[in-house]
Amino acid sequence: MPLEDGDTARQRGQWVNGKVSGTAWLGETEDPQLQDMTAPDGSRTEPALGDKDMTLRGAPQQGGQSEEALMTELSELVQKVVKNSSWWERHGVDISILSCSFLLLPAGFLCLRSAQAIPFLAGVLTLGVVHHTLTVKGSHLASHNALTESKSWGKVWAIFFIELCSAFTVEQATYNHVKIHHGYTNVIGLGDSSTWKLPFLNRYVYMFIAPLAVPILTPLVALDLLRNVEWKAALRTLCCMFLGLYCHYWLLLHVSGFQSPWSALLCMLLTRSLLAHPYIHVNIFQHIGLPMFAANRKPKRIHLMSLGVLNLPRNALLDWSFGHSLISCHVEHHLFPSLSDNMCLKIKPIVSQYLKQKKLPYNEDTYASRLRLFLQRYEELMVHAPPITELVGIQ
Repeated sequence: MPLEDGDTARQRGQWVNGKVSGTAWLGETEDPQLQDMTAPDGSRTEPALGDKDMTLRGAPQQGGQSEEALMTELSELVQKVVKNSSWWERHGVDISILSCSFLLLPAGFLCLRSAQAIPFLAGVLTLGVVHHTLTVKGSHLASHNALTESKSWGKVWAIFFIELCSAFTVEQATYNHVKIHHGYTNVIGLGDSSTWKLPFLNRYVYMFIAPLAVPILTPLVALDLLRNVEWKAALRTLCCMFLGLYCHYWLLLHVSGFQSPWSALLCMLLTRSLLAHPYIHVNIFQHIGLPMFAANRKPKRIHLMSLGVLNLPRNALLDWSFGHSLISCHVEHHLFPSLSDNMCLKIKPIVSQYLKQKKLPYNEDTYASRLRLFLQRYEELMVHAPPITELVGIQ
């Protein structure tokens, strides 16, 4: 459901024809292993006000079903699919994609040795896709412990993908993404994706030039956030970040044969920013421009996610590099965040059919349509504060 200019109700920040909301799968708003998780600096995030007691104006129960019953019913349908799925479906497919990416690394570095344009560009493309597969897909799955059912191994994979490959800190990444973004999706001041906004940039600089700086900004932001974590975690993060960046640099010099440090650093920037544009775009397309809520007046989980999350169409390159849960199954991912990309794809027909059957929103739009929308309404969506949705007529 793209946000169109002519949609008067949404421009007023109102949603008119919704249905009933519900509670989270397994009773939580985030992954079970991160229940009661404190912030990296030791502070705690208080639950949003009114989640239990809020009364929706003009909101009679549909068919006698309570808000909790809807999410419970959907959860049971999904759990049945998960229980009947093999390990290969639950974890193996995504682990295989990540493993294949590792196996492509030698070919990518060796292609960069060539003085001919086509093999060299093939090397840049290979390393760029591999980098984003490990840092986006791998880090995202690891942050939700979706790669394994072991919490211990989950921590190991989180450190590997988030700190070693992505040059970020595990504690801040998991807290900000899992606890805040997933727990308070589209809630103003918490999970409203405002961290992706740079209002001092104009629309064309932000959408087409600024993404090239992502590889540089990511470790700098991580270093700044290390002030909020314990010294042991900060030391571990520094070591992992340095090791990951230096290994990439060393391989370019000694395997790919770059003659100068600056040429190697330029190649690092090129490969690490290859898919930075869709990375930034996806992060804003799927939440910003959809209904936003105040912390003390937000609907419960099933309604919050159906209103505030959007799916993009299948795309072979982005499905491989970013994962289904970030592209075509983002609604499913926000409803059931601990499931792997492949499992999100498997439950997609069930979730979409259920939400449509219950007359709940199931937002879908194309990449090109969202790009046009953000270019046309950049000031409204990315510069000014978004309007708070009025919970009017939610039934």
